[in-house]
Amino acid sequence: MLVLAVDTATPAVTAGLVHLSPAGESGTRPAVATLAARVKVDARAHAEVLTPQILECLAEAGVGRDELDAVVVGLGPGPFTGLRVGMATAAAFGDALGLPVYGVCSLDAIAADTIGEKRDPGELLVVTDARRREVYWAKYLNGARVAGPEVNKAVDVPVGEAAVIAGSAAHVDFFDLPVLPSETPSPAGLVTVAASALLSGEPPQALVPLYLRRPDAVENSFRTLDRTGA
Repeated sequence: MLVLAVDTATPAVTAGLVHLSPAGESGTRPAVATLAARVKVDARAHAEVLTPQILECLAEAGVGRDELDAVVVGLGPGPFTGLRVGMATAAAFGDALGLPVYGVCSLDAIAADTIGEKRDPGELLVVTDARRREVYWAKYLNGARVAGPEVNKAVDVPVGEAAVIAGSAAHVDFFDLPVLPSETPSPAGLVTVAASALLSGEPPQALVPLYLRRPDAVENSFRTLDRTGA
C-alpha cells in the first residue's frame, strides 16, 4: 500500500511517500520502503513548505493522489503552532481524497528508526526540543514505549536504565549516553509505527495533538481569571 507520511512536531518539516507491504511467511516485520522524501529544518516555515514537499514527493515517485491508500501524521509532542500545521494538512488530504488518516507519536517514529542499530540491549531514551530549556521525552524497551511522552527540564528527565539515546542533536548531549543517528521522525519511521493498524484496516482514532502543556497564547478572559485568582 502507498502511504503519505508527514510530521511537523520538530523544527524539521517532513513529508514522504512510503510503500508498505505485509510481513512474509517467516514472520519478519512489515516491509517499509521510502519512495520519496523531503525534509527541511526550519521551525518558522512549516506552513509554507509542507504542501510543496508533499507534491514534490508525489511527482518524484510518479504517483497520483488517487493512488494513495492512507495518510500517517505525527501527533507530537511538539510546539502548538508547528504541530497543528502537519495535522491540519494531513487531515485535509485525507478528507479531500477520502483516505484514512492515522496519527502516531512522533517520538515513537524516532525510536522506530533505531531498530536494527547494533547496540547493547537496554532502554532507549528519545528526546526532542520542547523550548523553554525543556525536552519532550519517552523511553523504549525492545521497540515498545515504556515511559512518556512527557515534558521536563533535561536535569529532571528520569534516565533510569536508559542505555542509549536518540533525538534532537542539540539536546542529546545533555545526557551522558551513547547517541544513535536518529534525530527527527522520518517517513519510514512514522509508517512503521502505524503499520499494524494500516495493514489490518483498523479504523483510525481521532487526531489528538500531544501538546503536553497549554499553548503560550492565552485568551484575555483566562488572563483576568488568573490575575484575580477566581
